[in-house]
Amino acid sequence: MKKTGSTITLSAPPTIFASASVVGAKEGEGPLKAGFDYISDDSYFGESSWEKAESSMFRRCFTTVCDKAKIAPSELDFVCAGDLLNQCIGSAFALKDSKVPYFGLYGACSTMAESLLMAAAFVDAGFARMAAALTSSHFSSAERQYRFPLNYGGQRTPTAQWTATGSGCCLLACEGEGPYITHVTTGKIVDKGVTDANNMGAAMAPAAYDTLCALFRDTRTKPEDYDLIVTGDLGRLGHQIVSDFFARDGLPLGERYTDCGLLLYDIESQDMHCGGSGCGCSASVLCGYLLRGMREGKWNRIIFAPTGALLSPTTTFQGESIPGICHAVVFSNHKEG
Repeated sequence: MKKTGSTITLSAPPTIFASASVVGAKEGEGPLKAGFDYISDDSYFGESSWEKAESSMFRRCFTTVCDKAKIAPSELDFVCAGDLLNQCIGSAFALKDSKVPYFGLYGACSTMAESLLMAAAFVDAGFARMAAALTSSHFSSAERQYRFPLNYGGQRTPTAQWTATGSGCCLLACEGEGPYITHVTTGKIVDKGVTDANNMGAAMAPAAYDTLCALFRDTRTKPEDYDLIVTGDLGRLGHQIVSDFFARDGLPLGERYTDCGLLLYDIESQDMHCGGSGCGCSASVLCGYLLRGMREGKWNRIIFAPTGALLSPTTTFQGESIPGICHAVVFSNHKEG
């Protein structure tokens, strides 16, 4: 591998050997429903609490991708996984009986890209033949931890986004037909002083802009070199901010730029306010829609750049600003570099 700036060019690009996505009922009513492997009509996923429900959903996604790849979990060299819950209990409890080496990761809603970045580096460097990257979020467990109890019935602001109930998993391997991960860009923390926890798009957009600029600069590419540029969970407002930033620079992203928070739901008919959010939003869109489209030849080269808000309830209550992070992963149907 070769590192330029914040971007690593992978010398032996790992293939996405298999992918899987599991979502809740509301996500299954959206425009991407045909691509998901499993849609649950039970928010509890057969469990007795929201947190157990998230672990159950996570576990189903993990076992589904192993079944699709026709492998046993024990054949994996590493699992790189995380979620939004304290101490990453969603992923830890889901995988505690899997007997697979586990890296518990937290990058807020950027965790899917963070896990892909680490898994790709392991495979490219020869430390793993096959590794899993996965994450999840659950509307009810996240609301209880970060905002208000569900029975409080608080009014949502126009800038608020809906935390997705969903999980996505990719199996990365050293051999296969693609799509391939050719480049990964590690983001830097960006804090522009936004303090409103109901306006995550504005808080995270500067980090997305910073990481995408770094990727274009490090790889000497332009927006038009990609079929699709997809940020994660910026929603309607954050998507517009990023678009405005690049237009100001004379690099309009145009119709090739979209956001997972805009794709997962029908924002108007499902009353999503500014769109979707949560680790599971970008993960399920990637595994249930984007990779499927690449395999079908709809796109040949895309940038996947989920964003995360690095806050906690404590920092919110204390009036601290919300730092943002964004990591980027380049997928291609052809091995490059």
